[in-house]
Amino acid sequence: MDSIIKSGKWIGHLGRGLAPRELQFLLSVAQGFTAKQIARAFGVEPGTVTKRISSAMFKLGVTRQAALVAEAMRREIIVGQAVCPDPQHRPTEESQNGVFIA
Repeated sequence: MDSIIKSGKWIGHLGRGLAPRELQFLLSVAQGFTAKQIARAFGVEPGTVTKRISSAMFKLGVTRQAALVAEAMRREIIVGQAVCPDPQHRPTEESQNGVFIA
């Protein structure tokens, strides 16, 4: 069993090609945070975040952050945690916040 890192609603698996810090920053990118926000949260310089994200992109063979998240998901390096809604609760149109629910 490999080690995991949890961040928000994401789980990252160590031992699948990325360094721990690369994985931590990737999980933050997957949550939509900018390099500056990630740097502030981890107490490092934004350049450090950019370098680690670039390193992860190189390792996974992609050139964009969105592709990094997608490739990491495809390789099951990161996975989103499913949120099980209450089956008795039927959201109203206003509570969906513009999200299409099929």
